Amino acid sequence: MTVNSVLPGPTRSEGIIDFLKSIASDPTASPEQIEAEFFAKGRPSSLLQRMIEPEEIANLVAYVASPLSSATNGAALRVDGGVTPTIG
Repeated sequence: MTVNSVLPGPTRSEGIIDFLKSIASDPTASPEQIEAEFFAKGRPSSLLQRMIEPEEIANLVAYVASPLSSATNGAALRVDGGVTPTIG
């Protein structure tokens, strides 16, 4: 028997915004500016250059839990916006 795994990346939430403010060069900047700085400096490999929305993870989970994924077996399914270049 195999198991599929959903591997989420940086996801927008109240907690992550607070964290990003704590490490931002200007904590008084807008959340959008703080997020842009985080990706420019801390996650330049991200293809999306933004946080993932919780709904984007939910969409993948809904697929994996549906009959549409019947041929998906033992997969590590990333929903990370391209932050991780490979799983190793």
